[in-house]
Amino acid sequence: MADHSPRALTRIADLEDVGLTTPHARDDLQAVADAFRIRLTPEMHHAIATPSDPVAAQFVPSAAELVTRPEELADPIGDNAHSPVAGLTHRYPDRVILHITKTCDVYCRFCFRRETVGETGPLPQDQLDAALDYIAATPAVREVILTGGDPLTLSLRRLSEALKRLGEIAHVDQIRLHTRVPVVAPERITPDLCQALRAARPAVWIVLHTNHAQELAPNARAAIARLVDHGIPMLSQSVLLAGVNDTIDSLEGLMRALTALRVKPYYLHHCDLARGTSHFRTTIATGRALMAKLRQRCSGMMIPTYVLDIPGGFGKVAINADHVTPDPMPGHWRITDRLGNIHDYIDPVPETR
Repeated sequence: MADHSPRALTRIADLEDVGLTTPHARDDLQAVADAFRIRLTPEMHHAIATPSDPVAAQFVPSAAELVTRPEELADPIGDNAHSPVAGLTHRYPDRVILHITKTCDVYCRFCFRRETVGETGPLPQDQLDAALDYIAATPAVREVILTGGDPLTLSLRRLSEALKRLGEIAHVDQIRLHTRVPVVAPERITPDLCQALRAARPAVWIVLHTNHAQELAPNARAAIARLVDHGIPMLSQSVLLAGVNDTIDSLEGLMRALTALRVKPYYLHHCDLARGTSHFRTTIATGRALMAKLRQRCSGMMIPTYVLDIPGGFGKVAINADHVTPDPMPGHWRITDRLGNIHDYIDPVPETR
């Protein structure tokens, strides 16, 4: 019997068939697809109202991705510079990132790991063993952050086994799991998954990646409720994106929607210097002005920390007067990292769209 269930859109032809791209853009968009993977789930396809709306902008490729500015990097936050073993990033003394899979249910057009996501699936077992051995042998590590890729694309068996092994490391007392799945593939948030996450020790915190309230369709809201109702604490992480959420109304709408769903806004990231993403980047000045307006409109529980990942692997800093000061040269900032070192950051004014 034929399978007529909705499928993810992964090719330019798929997007063209459903009216999200046009034939005259085909050659340019195929060049984009050859460089950066495409995947749009049925859930996000249904959340798109028009081909130019804030959801479509995040997942449907654009010819603007063919433009690489001089300051853009293949590894913009320096994951590789702090990788003691394959699949692990140890940038801060007390926490590590475990890249447990390279697979995502969707591929965001602004992703800072767009050079590597999708190239392989789950971390091979020998590399996972080596990463866990490193964590076990490094008592300073208190927190493990599961990311990739999206950890919730893993099978329940594989994810549960990883959580169990982390739970056997005495000095690990916090697990954080970053994911888009509750929004982009909410059918994966099953009662069995919720129970496994709730039972894990140490406790698992979920950080939900979402950028516009339009993504939070009824199925996503129900999936988030299942997680929270199982006692799983949830935070959110968003990226400030031109044409998606760079107005005070869209930012406020997102933060209010998340708080209503019992998800605490955590980080608002300045868009990283990934290749082919300049059309998404606002200026730091724009972001600071938006944050000032957000603080005027919303209570403290709705306010995320606006942060910048310093290119080259020097870590993230809050975009405030303690860490970020304007350079006399227009389009440049002086960034002070957590250790007091100062870095130049190029922040050109975007071209008129």
